[in-house]
Amino acid sequence: MAVPSAPGTGELVLASASPRRRELLARLGLTAPRILATDIDETPLPGELPRAHAVRLAAGKARAAAELAPEAVILAGDTVVGVGRRILPKAEDEATARRCLALLSGRRHRVFSAIAVLSPDGRLREALSETVVRFKRLEPAEIEAYIAGGEWHGKAGGYAIQGSAEGFCAWIAGSHSGVVGLPLYETRRLLRAAGLAIA
Repeated sequence: MAVPSAPGTGELVLASASPRRRELLARLGLTAPRILATDIDETPLPGELPRAHAVRLAAGKARAAAELAPEAVILAGDTVVGVGRRILPKAEDEATARRCLALLSGRRHRVFSAIAVLSPDGRLREALSETVVRFKRLEPAEIEAYIAGGEWHGKAGGYAIQGSAEGFCAWIAGSHSGVVGLPLYETRRLLRAAGLAIA
């Protein structure tokens, strides 16, 4: 059951079809009565850095969802894996996932998880979670076994930390939920600021 909104605010709409984000939202005791998966161009702009890319996409998804539900409180997010200035893609095929894992092997990378909350009055609230993750050095057989498991499909950087890839993480500094796709501390703070009643 959804937590009721505070007086003067609309219902909560999650601008994402990701089951991961719905599961994480439930940890805050919230469900989104409506899901509006947005379809925006996620191509990085020339010279765009991973941090700015995540923030721009989260805000863009929130605004796109608000066009369909202007009376609602919109929650949108985007997660980007970055190696230096490089933005790693969401892996849609095995070759891309394999390249991502080979690049991440034995080194640090950063996961930027941006959150945007758009209120019915048009106010946009934004937050960014930045987490540093270091993978162990991956053997070719480990990469191939992970590819065969299919968890990488559609995932930023070609891996899902909530699955078996967590076994690749030598250490992590920051928000685990942010790497999964919805940083709970930032999400709770923004939704409370937008008027939602959260314990």
